[in-house]
Amino acid sequence: TVLVGGLRALCATHDGSSVGVLTSRPGVLSADFFTNVLDIATEWAPADDTGETFVGKDRTSGVQRWTASRVDLVFGSHSVLRALAEVYASSDASEKFAHDFAAAWAKVMDLDRYDLA
Repeated sequence: TVLVGGLRALCATHDGSSVGVLTSRPGVLSADFFTNVLDIATEWAPADDTGETFVGKDRTSGVQRWTASRVDLVFGSHSVLRALAEVYASSDASEKFAHDFAAAWAKVMDLDRYDLA
């Protein structure tokens, strides 16, 4: 969970697109992804008939804010993932987010390092 949100904020997407980059500060490691995917002021709707890409618009003004994939929006709809997203989206969780991201990143990078055992 923390890796997906952090990598989205860092603009590390599958094809280099802006889909799922839910931050106004792309390239900065932050929990903005979680804050914005859970923002109740954003209304999500399918962008086309495939239902793979969604557009997030401001509920009041109707102005488009974000574009996200189905995978991104699961963090707002799946109960366990939403609970984790709410932890990282909280205003006092930036240090926890950064620590958890670093720990998860190190774990993934060390998975095939049998020489470390």
